[in-house]
Amino acid sequence: MASLEDLIPTVNKLQDVMYDAGIDTFDLPILAVVGSQSSGKSSILETLVGKDFLPRGTGIVTRRPLVLQLNNIPHDSPLIKSPSSSSDSVANENSHSLREKVSTEEMTLEEHLRKGAPEYQKPNDEEWGEFLHLPGRRFYDFSDIRKEIENETARIAGKNKGISKIPINLKVYSPKVLNLTLVDLPGITKVPIGEQPPDIEKQIKNLILEYVATPSCIILAVSPANVDLVNSESLKLAREVDPHGKRSIGVITKLDLMDSGTNALDILSGKTYPLKLGFVGVVNRSQQDIQLNKTVEEALDNEEEYFNRHPVYRTIATRCGTRYLAKLLNQTLMSHIRDKLPDIKARLNTLIGQTEQELEAFGGMGIITSENRAGLVLQLMNKFATNFISSIDGTSSDISTKELCGGARIYYIYNTIFGNSLKSISPTANLSMSDIRTAVRNSTGPRPSLFVPELAFDLLVKPQIKLLLDPSQRCIELVYEELMKICHNCGTPELSRYPKLQSKLIEVVSELLRERLGPTRSYVESLIEIHRSYINTNHPNFLSATEAMSDIIAKRKSNNSMVAFNKKSSIKSSSPDVGSMKETSSRASQSPSNSPKLESNRSLESEPEDRMDEADAKSKDSFLKYFFGKDNIEHPENGPLHGRINGITRLNKDINGQTHLDMNNLQISNDAKQDHIDNDEEMAPALTEREQLECELIRRLIVSYFNIVREMIQDQVPKAAMCLLVNFSKETLQNRLVTKLYKESMFEILLQEDQTLAQDREKCVKLLDTYKKASNIIGGIL
Repeated sequence: MASLEDLIPTVNKLQDVMYDAGIDTFDLPILAVVGSQSSGKSSILETLVGKDFLPRGTGIVTRRPLVLQLNNIPHDSPLIKSPSSSSDSVANENSHSLREKVSTEEMTLEEHLRKGAPEYQKPNDEEWGEFLHLPGRRFYDFSDIRKEIENETARIAGKNKGISKIPINLKVYSPKVLNLTLVDLPGITKVPIGEQPPDIEKQIKNLILEYVATPSCIILAVSPANVDLVNSESLKLAREVDPHGKRSIGVITKLDLMDSGTNALDILSGKTYPLKLGFVGVVNRSQQDIQLNKTVEEALDNEEEYFNRHPVYRTIATRCGTRYLAKLLNQTLMSHIRDKLPDIKARLNTLIGQTEQELEAFGGMGIITSENRAGLVLQLMNKFATNFISSIDGTSSDISTKELCGGARIYYIYNTIFGNSLKSISPTANLSMSDIRTAVRNSTGPRPSLFVPELAFDLLVKPQIKLLLDPSQRCIELVYEELMKICHNCGTPELSRYPKLQSKLIEVVSELLRERLGPTRSYVESLIEIHRSYINTNHPNFLSATEAMSDIIAKRKSNNSMVAFNKKSSIKSSSPDVGSMKETSSRASQSPSNSPKLESNRSLESEPEDRMDEADAKSKDSFLKYFFGKDNIEHPENGPLHGRINGITRLNKDINGQTHLDMNNLQISNDAKQDHIDNDEEMAPALTEREQLECELIRRLIVSYFNIVREMIQDQVPKAAMCLLVNFSKETLQNRLVTKLYKESMFEILLQEDQTLAQDREKCVKLLDTYKKASNIIGGIL
């Protein structure tokens, strides 16, 4: 490991490297000088440097952070150049121009006073300053440094009293300074004055916190001795970020201005306000000393004499004064750097790794030769195709956790969206009983119907099946849209480097999907037409007409029984006296001649009723099964024709509620006769009892058959979409891409880089180079 003296120059080199790369977020160990306005910050910095170089005045003078690097160089350092050299003549341009101004123009009072100063007569070639924003230019005259600070401040922060967080970097080389890196921050203010912004206090505090809040910063809290310590703004702010006082150094200025009989010994001894790094007392040059051109060296001697002769402070004189402060800051900063270097090294290694990964994502250095163009295009095609397929199959490594996408979204379309849209269709929502009756009439022609015509069922169920077409086509469109979305999201960081290639890949895949959309839609349309072309009433799940009619008649009988019961109850309530009824009944029972006849009549009445119920049940089974193709029952006693007519007769008997029916003279009600009017009638007549039964039967059969077809469509449409659209696209995608784009004549156009991305890659390369340089600098001392 290198010596401690090398640590601060090493950090200075790191700062230079970071500055050249435009990196201002890398927290290097520094000393931040914090204090209120007129607390003596500038005097401390000038005393540490040994030169007057900071702007002075009222209000906010320091309006940008000044990063001050003090570099100690020996008298025989090769950095020192001869004044006669050409480079020095350029560097001294400002000093010569100032002399010309003095000889030709009227001098100010300050210039008269400064004219006699030795450094004004002859600049010291061993001491100079350099600004990082003016590389290679040396300022031997420190008054020119002050002017450059003022000009650079105004350039960024404006000529008013606004502030800016962009720092000014100044490097001072001198044999008389110790190696230090300090940041002079704007003075803390409470009340806006003059042209200062209304929120100037908040702006300054936020700016200071950006520096002192980082653990790598040593806080130099400056407080004047003539102000109560409890009101020290710098100590308040330091405590916010360093509550235990582990990285704060207190500096008490203007000790010579304290009231007579008072002193700051308890403060300097750490009894009043304990800080781990302690307090240091200093005596600044007064404004009068500055105006009288008292040199910094003289001021340091006077300061040392003050502490040695002071009756109270002489006991701690060795720990007071600016010279002691400089040594303390130097040792503290070196120890702090030594403690932080391992962390800096580890952070640099992390940043190097992250930047290398970022650069790899940009495509390395971007050098593409004619030999590897073909391979690069093929590689990017394969990655694109692989991402497309894996997104559908659900095997992609970059799966969203926020929303359904890819294959999961396609499944959701099939199962939820398409399924719910089919379930929402009512089989008979657009069919009224009047529509069904009209269809039945139209299917019978000019002849009166003997039974429910099958043609009416066909005519009514086919339009209902067509209701399934729109949801099916919408399902295909949703799958197509999801595939297009997958296609646009299949890009990779490597592919984004070549926007023209990416757009061409998307274009080819989009064209393929559009080609497959038409055949898939046509197939689904044909699928619906296939189901409409043949109505298969022999389907095993189709509702039995016999069961349907039995259920209808049973419900009607139940309803009629309720009506009869209600009517009987009403008759009983209006019948003669109960007593007379009992008397009549009693007489009848006492008449022996009437008893046998009564029993006989009851027997005769019950027998025809039993035979009639048995015949009704048989007639329903035989006719309905024979008519709807559900039965091959033969009637050996009468033959098929006789059975069919007999079934029709019995069905009509069931419908009209009559025991005997003449087929040539159907007894229908007046309402039923009215049904034979023209279709041009404005008001449709009410349905007869028979028509109600016919319409209800056909409605139930339509619902049954529609549900069968709907179930098949719900199964077949997703299969068609997978076969004709999804799987076909997956299987032919790669061949299509190669056929369309893998052409040598297109390679140059396809591999044209995005300009913005190329610039970002160059920045990434520069950043990686900076981190490696910084790592090498630290590696030389670890």
